[in-house]
Amino acid sequence: MAGSAEQAKGKRVQPAWSPPEGTEQPRLHLYNSLTRNKDEFVPQNGKQVLWYCCGPTVYDASHMGHARSYISFDILRRVLMNYFKYDVFYCMNITDIDDKIIKRARQNHLFEQYREKKPAPAQILGDVQTALKPFLVKLAETTDPDKKQMLERLHAAVTSVLGPLQEAVQRGAAASEVAPKAELLLKEAKDLLSDWLDSQLGSQVTENSIFSILPKYWEGEYHQDMEALNVLPPDVLTRVSEYVPEIVAFVKKVVENGYGYVSNGSVYFDTAQFGGSEKHSYGKLVPEAVGDQKALQEGEGDLSISADRLSEKRSQNDFALWKASKPGEPSWDSPWGKGRPGWHIECSAMAGSILGESMDIHGGGFDLRFPHHDNELAQSEAYFENDHWVRYFLHTGHLTIAGCKMSKSLKNFITIKDALAKHTARQLRLAFLMHSWKDTLDYSNNTMESAIQYEKFINEFFLNVKDVLRAPTNITGQYEKWDSQEIELNKSFYEKKAAVHRALCDNVDTRTAMEEMRALVSLGNTYIAARKSNRQTPNRMLLQSVAAYLTEMLRVFGAIDGVEPIGFPVGGSGQNMDLEAIVMPYLSVLSDFRETVRKIARENKVTEVLQLCDALRDDTLPELGVRLEDHEGLPTVVKLVDRETLLKEREEKKQVEEEKKRKKEEAARKKQEQEAAKLAKMKIPPSEMFRSEIDKYSNFDDSGFPTHDAEGKEISKGQTKKLKKLYDAQEKLHKDYLEMVQNGGSS
Repeated sequence: MAGSAEQAKGKRVQPAWSPPEGTEQPRLHLYNSLTRNKDEFVPQNGKQVLWYCCGPTVYDASHMGHARSYISFDILRRVLMNYFKYDVFYCMNITDIDDKIIKRARQNHLFEQYREKKPAPAQILGDVQTALKPFLVKLAETTDPDKKQMLERLHAAVTSVLGPLQEAVQRGAAASEVAPKAELLLKEAKDLLSDWLDSQLGSQVTENSIFSILPKYWEGEYHQDMEALNVLPPDVLTRVSEYVPEIVAFVKKVVENGYGYVSNGSVYFDTAQFGGSEKHSYGKLVPEAVGDQKALQEGEGDLSISADRLSEKRSQNDFALWKASKPGEPSWDSPWGKGRPGWHIECSAMAGSILGESMDIHGGGFDLRFPHHDNELAQSEAYFENDHWVRYFLHTGHLTIAGCKMSKSLKNFITIKDALAKHTARQLRLAFLMHSWKDTLDYSNNTMESAIQYEKFINEFFLNVKDVLRAPTNITGQYEKWDSQEIELNKSFYEKKAAVHRALCDNVDTRTAMEEMRALVSLGNTYIAARKSNRQTPNRMLLQSVAAYLTEMLRVFGAIDGVEPIGFPVGGSGQNMDLEAIVMPYLSVLSDFRETVRKIARENKVTEVLQLCDALRDDTLPELGVRLEDHEGLPTVVKLVDRETLLKEREEKKQVEEEKKRKKEEAARKKQEQEAAKLAKMKIPPSEMFRSEIDKYSNFDDSGFPTHDAEGKEISKGQTKKLKKLYDAQEKLHKDYLEMVQNGGSS
């Protein structure tokens, strides 16, 4: 029967297979300033991403405001490259022709010329007094509170040293007394004198090379700062001074396309003509700011907002593509005469030259949206005759200092070098990672302390995992049976990885990603502690996977710069060797030897040897960047930790112990005082306890018990009852005292 049934069924075949439904995976979305929404990121050409970022105007030291932008874009760039695996081509500019640069370079040149002439103290005094007159007018006319405060501080500094020099010159003091006072005045009045010299002689400075010295120096400083911050260099760096021919050609085509006009040797962009075109729109990023004359004039530059310059424009909304050079400004040849590029045109011409008619991403600081980036968009789309020069516009948020705007006048102006003197590049980056790249970041002690604690928390996990992995085992011994604890941790591990991925897809939300990573570390710590408390070895492979993942994510973020499979590099950047691999075998031998010595010393109660072992752990090894952690019943843990961190920990431990000792001594003193006060009270016979209170009582009975108050009134029954309780208590206390004395106690 079975055989016939099988024959009826026919030849065996594979059953039908149904594919799993799967789950929809999150896609990368970026906050796009062109839409003010999180838009799905879709590059124009496969995985290739063309990216242009506005670089610095190099006329002074780079500050934390610059760091806010460049660290944030470095994080975004690394995430797109190393996590989402896009092929990013990153272009950045250096603005080395600018009104600020021109003015600062000219002033520096004229001041150095003035110093080289070695003016006499009397001349310095007279020139400063002359320079003060226009300065005071400027001070009176200044309405911006920050600028006014800065000018007032300069005025106070100059007048404080001007008086002593004036007094010394008037009484004919010796040169040895006058010369230092004159030098001090020259130092304090540098900005004031430079401004005055520029107003007198600035138009005579015409050599282009004079205007290149300043930006070359500060560009070098900028690159050093970026390297110190572990910011990746751009694939292409463009300097305005090297692209003047391309800028001239760019302006020429904008005019030919009907969107620019020549006026008195300058060339302006015709915003009305451009905005009136059916295929174009002016003010894509901040349309509500169009017509904001203050913003427009700031965009034109201090040297370009004189009445004659403003009158050259058809509309106050128009902006300069090419500026006819005035005396005292650098200049290049053009079809319109000697001149120099406008600010906005620089980026358009350079980015267009490298990236072509359309890029995927354009980045810059939030304050550049209008007019700079809106004007870039307009003139570039006028040149290429398209409406998609930029597909995604990314703007990093502002930076505040302890809740306030960063300003020299507020004395909270922090250069990148200042910041790196207080914190490491990794700690600064962690602080940025713990905040949204597009929102305001407050640089404060609290912000940095949070970053330091995060670094310490995750580093301790790495060190603990390394200690587990150092335990000797053979190749098969590393594969251990998984129990419920391992299964649960692994499940959480994959859940956290998925949460990190969702966060990064959501506008590269590193803040949420970092919190999910912190939660994963907490789970790992709990697992390790639970296993050790049961005298069980934690699972090596599982912990290695978790730690390697966290390491790789921090490497993606730029917080780890090295090839170590687990943890932060040991020995500092610049050391190519794996310090941990080299020294750990020797440290393990030392640790084992010390543990054996401690065991013998404890068994034989040799206190001096135990103290030496503690001194090795607490005093000697921390100086070498080595931490030993003794655990009762478990092997000593050896960790390589930054020396400064260990010394700081030692100092904090010392302070805690001293505070504990102080509190103990204070408690003993208080106890002694209380006992002395109690003894003094015990000595008083009950018959005397109320007699001293003449402000309350006037008459007493034979036993010293009060019968009348201070006014002579008989004490009420209720009050008498209360006093009787006090009297009886004192009688017992005094009786105890007398017995104590009789038995040879305190007297």
